[in-house]
Amino acid sequence: MDLPPSQVATLERLLQAGFRFVSLPRYERYVGVERDGFAALIDASGGDVSVFGQAGYLVADGLAMLVERETGKTFVWHEQSVDATPDLLAAYERFRADLANLLKRE
Repeated sequence: MDLPPSQVATLERLLQAGFRFVSLPRYERYVGVERDGFAALIDASGGDVSVFGQAGYLVADGLAMLVERETGKTFVWHEQSVDATPDLLAAYERFRADLANLLKRE
């Protein structure tokens, strides 16, 4: 995949900010970025670099999405779930905010 210099610069900023690239087998079309157990799918198919879908929490072989249940917020991937503790939610929000800030600086 040939990327223009602006997209390469964005991906380099992600690496410098402590993100790492990961492969998520179910989402081979996208580049995964991970930090602190959270991940997002990056779409570089257009002229910019953007998040595809929603960031989530890595579990086993998938990306658990944050959902609201009667008992509170939970990260869910198929039958697996992880309670979204206050510390986990704070880390998730940091991940999302940092990713958004880095991607909008293109």
